Amino acid sequence: MPTLNLSELNVVVAVLGTFATLYGIISVKIKQAWYLGEALPAMIVGIALGPIAANFINAADWGAKDEGQVSEITLGVTRVVICLQLVIAGYQLPNKYVWNRKKAIFMCLIPIMTLMWLLTTGCFMATIPKISLLAGMAIAASCTCTDPVLSQAVAKGPFADKYVARPLREIISAEACLNDGFGFPFLTLAVFLMRYAEPIPEPLPGVDVHGHHLLARAGDVGRMGGGTGVAMKYWFLETWLYYVIMSVVYGAIVGFGACHAIKFGLKRKWIDSESYVLFPASLGLFCVGTCGAIGTNDLLASAVAGCALNWDGEFLEETERRHDEVNTCIDVLLNFGGFMYIGAVIPWSEFHDPDGTGITIGRLFLLGIMVLSLRRIPAIFLCYKLMPEVVANWKDALFMGYFGPIGIGAVFYVEHTRHLIPKAGEADEELDNMIRALPGTIYFLVVFSIVVHGLSIPLLNIVYSRMGIKPIQEDAVTIRRKSIHMAGPPNAIDAHDGTFIAYNRFRRPSMGPMSSNAQLPRTTLDLARKSDGENSLNSQLEVKAPNHYPEEDTETEKKRSQRRTIRYGV
Repeated sequence: MPTLNLSELNVVVAVLGTFATLYGIISVKIKQAWYLGEALPAMIVGIALGPIAANFINAADWGAKDEGQVSEITLGVTRVVICLQLVIAGYQLPNKYVWNRKKAIFMCLIPIMTLMWLLTTGCFMATIPKISLLAGMAIAASCTCTDPVLSQAVAKGPFADKYVARPLREIISAEACLNDGFGFPFLTLAVFLMRYAEPIPEPLPGVDVHGHHLLARAGDVGRMGGGTGVAMKYWFLETWLYYVIMSVVYGAIVGFGACHAIKFGLKRKWIDSESYVLFPASLGLFCVGTCGAIGTNDLLASAVAGCALNWDGEFLEETERRHDEVNTCIDVLLNFGGFMYIGAVIPWSEFHDPDGTGITIGRLFLLGIMVLSLRRIPAIFLCYKLMPEVVANWKDALFMGYFGPIGIGAVFYVEHTRHLIPKAGEADEELDNMIRALPGTIYFLVVFSIVVHGLSIPLLNIVYSRMGIKPIQEDAVTIRRKSIHMAGPPNAIDAHDGTFIAYNRFRRPSMGPMSSNAQLPRTTLDLARKSDGENSLNSQLEVKAPNHYPEEDTETEKKRSQRRTIRYGV
């Protein structure tokens, strides 16, 4: 007999499907006219349907309804979302980008991140009461990294296609791809100093010294004593050797191994198109599972694996030939689900607790303004002249410094930190104040950043339009229209011959090997551009076309090499 079954699974799947459908109907308006992206609308829907409002999505009611399961679910969701997107972001970078831009990458991961951590710590110490310096350093580490999901939207979105130079977009994307895994040394340094820096407490009655050390280590949280030297030893061994270096090596082995395995299969024509374009997603899932099993850094391993997968550029070239839209769709779906979930689990009650943590709404807004102004912009301005190949001037530095969003990566660090520190009420005052202040402050910064950075792009577009700033008209390529119903790409002109002339694309055209004296042939297209109330205007646009394409097996592909059209996904 038919019954009404409003189970958690049915409700969540229905909500996600409804939002994706409605968003998709007006997606071009949202992305290319309003410049809103996926994160802000998805989070708003999650808030509206979460426990604070409609209560359709409540992670506390899922499954067995165990106490503390929301934290475990959030940690798992963020790990999967971030790692899959890191692999996708890694393989979409130009081949050998990390090596070719190693100086700029080093500046972003070491000096700039260190300055960001220290500046953010100062913001927390100035606004959040009852936390010590080490507690402030640990909390600040959770939001030091730029969010890999939101940063990719900034670097690859329609606004960037129009106004942001490609070298700047590439370094923003690469930095966000790699630095999320580099937040652990800052977090564990503060945590280990709190754990070990104090002298070892007196042994318990009836327990010898060695037994007391074992008891202290058994919980692996709280105070264990030993001094600063012990803290630094564990920081080096556990964090740098096992959590950073090992994850880099592991990710490189997985990425290069997958790269060679794919080439082996392609030569024998063993891989179909569906399996080929799914390799980044499957590689991300593999890194999540295996790195989680051995207890190393799955975020950094996923980013390195993605970069290694396309180290010679052949993987990305092949996906472009196959018109890969699968990974883009996975990326969008993960954004929908991830940010909708974050909106549903925001701890609203911890945003205002003047009698407990001392945190108030006013303090949080002051914290958000200080972090937005001081966390990243000063660090970029101090260092940008050391990487002129990617940050050309102070305007680029300001853009890069301002758009360092805080998002799903910070939520991951909150839940990871919960596993390093005892629960609230089970530790001394310093640790207890830290763990109570952690979720309220970081979740507020996530909401603040998503709203502010999400609205900054449309506002900046209005300012640019009013100021008469023209879109970048360089590096033109021809993109074939796949359907008469397909919307044109951003920063592109309809050539009226079944193609678009697009400028300043994120993906570099595949030119193939050419000698230093080789000249690129040029194709001149006479385009008639019409505007309301104006006469037809003929303009000549020079479009670079490659004189070399990778060899193909079929006669059809050989003929395509004669075309003066660079083909890759819109």
